[in-house]
Amino acid sequence: MTHDSIDVTSQNESENNWRRYFSFSTDHKVIGVQYMVTTFIFFLIGGLLAMLIRAELITPASNVVDRPLYNGLFTLHGTIMIFLWIIPFNAGISNYLVPLMIGARDMAFPLLNAISFWIIPPSGILLISSFLLPNGTAQSGWWSYPPISLQIPPGQPINGEFIWIVSIVLIGISSIMGAVNFVTTIFWMRAPGMTFFRMPVFVWSVLSAQLLQLVNLPSLTGALILLLFDLSFGTQFFKPLENGDPIIYQHLFWFYSHPAVYIMALPAFGIFAEVLPAFSRNPLFGYRSLAVASLGIAVVSIFVWVHHMFTSATPGWMRMLFMVTSMLVAIPTGVKAFGWTATIWKSKLHLETPMLFAMGGAAMFLLGGVTGVMLAAVPFDIHVHNTYFIVGHFHYIVFNTITMAIFAAIYFWFPKITGRMYAEGWGKVHFWLTFIGANLTFFPMLPLGLQGMVRRISSYDPRYQGWNVIASLGGFLLGVSILPFIANMVGSCMYGYRASNNPWLATGLEWTTTSPPPRDNFEEIPIVKRPPYDYGDPKYSVIEPPDYHQQES
Repeated sequence: MTHDSIDVTSQNESENNWRRYFSFSTDHKVIGVQYMVTTFIFFLIGGLLAMLIRAELITPASNVVDRPLYNGLFTLHGTIMIFLWIIPFNAGISNYLVPLMIGARDMAFPLLNAISFWIIPPSGILLISSFLLPNGTAQSGWWSYPPISLQIPPGQPINGEFIWIVSIVLIGISSIMGAVNFVTTIFWMRAPGMTFFRMPVFVWSVLSAQLLQLVNLPSLTGALILLLFDLSFGTQFFKPLENGDPIIYQHLFWFYSHPAVYIMALPAFGIFAEVLPAFSRNPLFGYRSLAVASLGIAVVSIFVWVHHMFTSATPGWMRMLFMVTSMLVAIPTGVKAFGWTATIWKSKLHLETPMLFAMGGAAMFLLGGVTGVMLAAVPFDIHVHNTYFIVGHFHYIVFNTITMAIFAAIYFWFPKITGRMYAEGWGKVHFWLTFIGANLTFFPMLPLGLQGMVRRISSYDPRYQGWNVIASLGGFLLGVSILPFIANMVGSCMYGYRASNNPWLATGLEWTTTSPPPRDNFEEIPIVKRPPYDYGDPKYSVIEPPDYHQQES
């Protein structure tokens, strides 16, 4: 069978078997697409909730929704975006790419992989269905601190908080099973010659993030189970008036939920490390340092959780200790930022859509990182505690960095996944609308926080209205920005130009197989003899336009 016939066969199988994406499959590529599409739907729902929040905040008065519903909106917005969008989407793109990048046929445990995904849709539907309950959904924020989360009227055993806890526990179980699968796959299923220091940085990032899941996620799962007992079965673990200790819940919650930021961010950093060299045609600067920095971020992030609790009766010695560890994490993340900058320095940049999203996300990460170091300092953290400065900083990480990286990944690997090319012009429209909208939405939150505007409120002092109007208009622009993306993805899947196997002339193993890949990924398991990011080779020196968006359909 010739290479061309393999390509055509693979393309036809992909187009004729689209129904497999709606069925139970153990193919890691099908599961990866199922994750990505499902979580994107939840992203749209979470975005609609955010637009309702910003609509309420255009004016100082609370005049769009009532306050209990507003509390439910920001609770589910945060919950959906973290637990049903970023973390599971990263699991999806990692599912698709990791076996291809390391030369494996599939994940180590295909059945467990499928079960991990199929826990997600019912958990998400269950969570969102809590809006239909008589008293509405959970209203205590995505952190669900007691005693607020335990203030449920008697006689309501099935309530929004109960549904919230059950949903997050199920999603946590899914993540733990996925972490076991990823770590096993990366350690034991690499192709011959694929040593650890021949793995792409994306794989290092996934490994680091999933090790964090294994170490830290059980603490959140245990805390939520104890919270459920307090809520529904009369126990007193966290009830302050009955000798319980709500501060213990905060420790258990943040022991996972601060490393969760790095669980979300590490794959984004890995995406930058794949996209930036491909479109600058330079080897990744400091490859080994960036690979080890991924593990360094994971290790240090385990010891920073108390900086979320500087105002929670935390003793002085503990404040000082965790201020130092929180600042220390800036060292390995700074290594990464330096490596990205040096990679593109004085190179001839190819500003295609994936590169724009990667550069935009990396640039905005600098502001998110700088504000993070500011918040690690005890005096400043106490000053802006519970203000919109925290919200602005957090969204510069989770949207302006991580979601921008996710879009870079979608555009970069779209040809490999679908066998088609996207429309470049619409991709750039999507980027500029997103980049402008993101900064208009989240930058005003920083001065609002410095001026003292408290978060999680639906009415505020009129002197804050100017910045809030800008943030709300930016939020609506972000909502509009997703429309060209959806049209581009759907239209390109159906009518896009045929993609070659390696339209970007990239160096990873995933680009050596067909687009889309066959069921077993490779005709033969590859033998790896080259370092990653080998863009010094003349055959990787330049991207020719006919290679990526001028082929005949």
